[in-house]
Amino acid sequence: QVQLVESGGGLVQPGGSLRLSCEASGLTFSSYSMGWFRQTPGQERERDFVAAISSGGSRVYYGNSVKGRFTISRDNAKNTVYLQMNSLEPEDTAVYYCAARFLTLGTRSSEVNYWGQGTQVTVSS
Repeated sequence: QVQLVESGGGLVQPGGSLRLSCEASGLTFSSYSMGWFRQTPGQERERDFVAAISSGGSRVYYGNSVKGRFTISRDNAKNTVYLQMNSLEPEDTAVYYCAARFLTLGTRSSEVNYWGQGTQVTVSS
């Protein structure tokens, strides 16, 4: 079965950095675009788009609130996608979810084929 296993979440001070990792199994990793979404505890709407990268790594997209601060990358040899988060703000506090979509890159949660379990990121002093 398909599994997306995330790691790297935690508690950081405002202005700090974290690097999230997501290792995929049970799928042909190089055939999937990958992304990150986030959701706060009281959020009832669909998960918010954070970043996405095409299957070959040649195209990247970012949500407006994280442009210039976050960087998405992937290593197809390791079946892993990363999210480097710098200059973190309290508003970045959320559960972050790894996502996979077959071939075509997308920015809506309804387009996602597979989800990771989520990892908590808390930005607080």
